[in-house]
Amino acid sequence: MSTLTPYLNVAVRAAKTAGGILKRGLTQPPQVSYKDDTSLVTDVDIRAEQAIIAQISRRFPDHDILSEEGQGKQRCASYRWIIDPLDGTTNYVHRFPFFCVSVGLEYRGRMVVGVAYDPIRRELFHAERGSGAYLNGQPIVVSSVGHLDHALLVTGFSQDIRTRPGNAFTVFQRVSRKVQAVRRSGSSVLDLCYVAAGRLDGFWEMKLKPWDTAAGSLILIEAGGRISNFSGKRFSIYDLEVLASNRRLHAGLLSAISP
Repeated sequence: MSTLTPYLNVAVRAAKTAGGILKRGLTQPPQVSYKDDTSLVTDVDIRAEQAIIAQISRRFPDHDILSEEGQGKQRCASYRWIIDPLDGTTNYVHRFPFFCVSVGLEYRGRMVVGVAYDPIRRELFHAERGSGAYLNGQPIVVSSVGHLDHALLVTGFSQDIRTRPGNAFTVFQRVSRKVQAVRRSGSSVLDLCYVAAGRLDGFWEMKLKPWDTAAGSLILIEAGGRISNFSGKRFSIYDLEVLASNRRLHAGLLSAISP
């Protein structure tokens, strides 16, 4: 990793360290607790997050860290690391092999580094602003699908879908009628990376958190994709809505989601 910039180097090393913790954790039943009725956290989440924070803090002690499990630190610094030690915790608990580590770096409100690591497939997605997107060191680009009826999409539902369904199912039905197929994977980070790599053509979801989109949004943009909110406006990782696509499908998806 000597050819990587210092920020990207730390992000990659931290993600791989955490990925090793996740993979080793599969050899024994996880210790599971609940944040609420459906949202899980495991002892592996906590250990992986601690490992990431330790590596970042050792190299960049003055940087802020925003983390899903709340072990980060906030000093109002220009640099903020945004991490999810285990995106896809429900998948992980059930031993469904679709989850990853996400490490992103924000500088003055803009994402500048994004890393996502899938330890099961040993797939490392990474991007730096202005330098393209990569999978295991090879450049990736979004798909060239230009018609909704040929598109494979992915979506997700928020943790409070039981009590606050909103219009999530209505949107799902409406979009499903216009495309070739829709999947639900359980990892928004990998969803964004898969759109970036051309494996999927688009992704939408509501009520996400910054760590769900920080790294993946930059990887998608650097792969040539487009990301916005449901109104088509410029996306922020602090938005509650995300629509990502290969760019060619974006206008059609906006119309399907918000007619």
